[in-house]
Amino acid sequence: MDTAQTLDRGLRLLTLVADTPGGLTVTEAASRLGVGRAVIYRLATTLTEHALIRRDAAGRLRLGLGLLHLARRAQPLLADAALPALRKLADQVQATAHLTVADGDEAVAVAVVEPSATVFHVAYRTGSRHPLAAGAAGRAILDAHEGWTVSSGELQQGAYGIAAPVRDVEGLRASVGVVALAPLDPMTVGPLVVAAAHTLTTALA
Repeated sequence: MDTAQTLDRGLRLLTLVADTPGGLTVTEAASRLGVGRAVIYRLATTLTEHALIRRDAAGRLRLGLGLLHLARRAQPLLADAALPALRKLADQVQATAHLTVADGDEAVAVAVVEPSATVFHVAYRTGSRHPLAAGAAGRAILDAHEGWTVSSGELQQGAYGIAAPVRDVEGLRASVGVVALAPLDPMTVGPLVVAAAHTLTTALA
């Protein structure tokens, strides 16, 4: 029981640090989690040994680089789950389809599928980053209550995008979208993008 409680507290501390971009002190963490400072010190020491947490110059607890390794290992699994839905969407719309996830205040393309029957289409590299507030993919993540989000020339002049949030997958802030060189009809393409996002939700459930 004690081991399970320690694990639970460690995971809660890790989540708390992840949800606090500016980092937090041991005292703040102890207060937020309702435990003593000595407990936080012990948990932070263990998490630091595994590079999941680090202390900055001011002694505040922040996320460690070890989480990047875990994230990189998880992204291919996420991309594999998304590929069938993205392939269908790209060919339905005849536009480049993508899965984008939030990484802090940036949007990152983790899977991209180009349409199979077009001569010209938008080239969109896996790993591409842009601000969450710019472009349909990022704004769909921020405005997850919306059905779909439309953009025009926000990230690249002459490019048009439609994206929908991936809902109901705990811990995942993501969107599925398409980007094209010509305007897209939102009333036609929007429901297709929403359907692809729903398919991905089902695949990850």
